[in-house]
Amino acid sequence: MQRNVPHSIARTATGLLMVAALGLASLANAQTAAQAPSQAPATSPQPQPPTLSQAAPPVDPTFSAYSLAQTCKLKNDNVAQGQCVGAIRGIIHGYQYGVLFLGQRASLPPNETQRVSLCLRNTQVSSIVDEFVADAAQVNEDSLKHTPAEVAVLGSVHMHHGCN
Repeated sequence: MQRNVPHSIARTATGLLMVAALGLASLANAQTAAQAPSQAPATSPQPQPPTLSQAAPPVDPTFSAYSLAQTCKLKNDNVAQGQCVGAIRGIIHGYQYGVLFLGQRASLPPNETQRVSLCLRNTQVSSIVDEFVADAAQVNEDSLKHTPAEVAVLGSVHMHHGCN
């Protein structure tokens, strides 16, 4: 069966969905934070554990998707390329160790580890960098500035190198 959607359109849609999800999470957190003072009960509230609906902490501007993409674009700067490759390798290795750890320590449904794993055998880091830069170029700069580099890199890598 052939795919009805061209690969580039699917990549663009995935990137936009990631950015939209992050934006909606930030918006929801901003709205709940603004409503909290007016709805405070008479007794002191107990701290609640974080939930999935709460947004992530603010993005470090020195390690946003935007700053990493800008660094990775500097092909003639050896220092920038070293920082780019080091950051991307670190993100991917950390993620893969996390998947391995989770697979060994938790009881996951069948094939769940494979679903979240990356298939990177014989994949050059330079091609991962090029794919990330190309994917980042399809998202507006403001969204990239508010997206953690880890989220953008892993989204790009999963789009191109997922095992499922």
